[in-house]
Amino acid sequence: MRTLDKRTLIIAATTLVVGLLVGWFIFGGKQTNANEELRNEKTEKAGETIWTCSMHPQIRQNEPGDCPVCGMDLIPLENDQNGELDSMAITMSPTAMQLANVSTAVVGKTDPVKQVRLNGKVQADERLLYSQSSHIPGRVESLSVNFTGEFVNKGQTIASVYSPDLATAQEELFEAQKMMETQPQLFSAAKKKLKNWKLSDNQIESIFKSGKIQEKFPVQADVSGYVTRKIINPGDYVSKGGTLYEIADLSKVWVLFDVYESDMTWIRKGNKVEFSVSSLPGESFAGIISYLDPVIDPKTRVAKARVEYNNSSGKLKPEMFVSGVIEAKLTRRSNSLVVPKTAVMWTGKRSVVYIKTNSEQGVSFIMREIDLGPALGDSYIVESGLHEGEEIAVSGTFSIDAAAQLAGKPSMMNPEGGLVSIGNNHAGMNMGGEKKDTLK
Repeated sequence: MRTLDKRTLIIAATTLVVGLLVGWFIFGGKQTNANEELRNEKTEKAGETIWTCSMHPQIRQNEPGDCPVCGMDLIPLENDQNGELDSMAITMSPTAMQLANVSTAVVGKTDPVKQVRLNGKVQADERLLYSQSSHIPGRVESLSVNFTGEFVNKGQTIASVYSPDLATAQEELFEAQKMMETQPQLFSAAKKKLKNWKLSDNQIESIFKSGKIQEKFPVQADVSGYVTRKIINPGDYVSKGGTLYEIADLSKVWVLFDVYESDMTWIRKGNKVEFSVSSLPGESFAGIISYLDPVIDPKTRVAKARVEYNNSSGKLKPEMFVSGVIEAKLTRRSNSLVVPKTAVMWTGKRSVVYIKTNSEQGVSFIMREIDLGPALGDSYIVESGLHEGEEIAVSGTFSIDAAAQLAGKPSMMNPEGGLVSIGNNHAGMNMGGEKKDTLK
């Protein structure tokens, strides 16, 4: 009985040991493989993750650690973990866009209109400038108009002239009147001589009625207008045709605008000009360019554009300064792509904009070079590089570009992009591209 129990115990112990060995080989190996797979997965995951600093986003490295700038713990770059549609794009959260004052607009086509601003002055119409002359030679006895700026009406007496020649002509007229029946031609010639001195029929008739020789004769205004210059004084002698006054009719005036050489291609005869006068706030005026100077002044490098304005109200006065705007339509570039100036970043060599894209990861912007056409005041015509319907940043572009530079993405200053190098010496960080691309 004892022998049987001992044999039974030996068999049971042996079976237990064999079972433990088999279990260890089966289950222990699987656990080791699982642990190894878990470690490999973590290693692979750590290798794919980009680590950055929350305070210094330009720091990028492939393993966790401390920020070499401030010493803070690096955190995973979640956007890179999730992946981007374009590796060259810079993503921005709605909060970041709001803080950076970023706004966007959809690119569209329109008929471009160029706004040209002009400065000029009001001038008297040269065709309405007159020299009031004396048709009677003699001495000026008196003046009815004694200062410049006074308004005179046509036919108004403006001066009185004593003329010995006119007195002699009157004597000849009286003598010819006595022989009018026998020598009518002589009478007609004497009368015509007085008319040559611009005496009217009423004045000649008045001489006949008085029967006396008149030594002083009035000089009457030939036109209505303002006296712009007084040339003679009482007691001065004037010859026949001598100028007494200069008179300007200001019922119509010229507005002469300075057109710079660079704007000559935009200005055409027939363009409408809206202008204002600083001394008349709140009032606006408009006119049509009737003449464009074909010659540029060699000193000022400007040409004159003339607008004829009906000044019946008398508000516009010569030498007033005016500011005008012309909206010139570019008929040869109808239906062109137009973008605001605020959307364009210009380095002197390149013009770039930031294109907005939407994805599951959020909003991102990517830089794109474009070719610009003529400037249209606050906007540009785009020759190439954009398509209708694309959405671009129109404000906050410098903030987007700064974020792109810090992230090592293509930017205005560094079109190729590139990550910031990590090392012991941080003075060599590539923050803005090569020096040759900087603004000059």
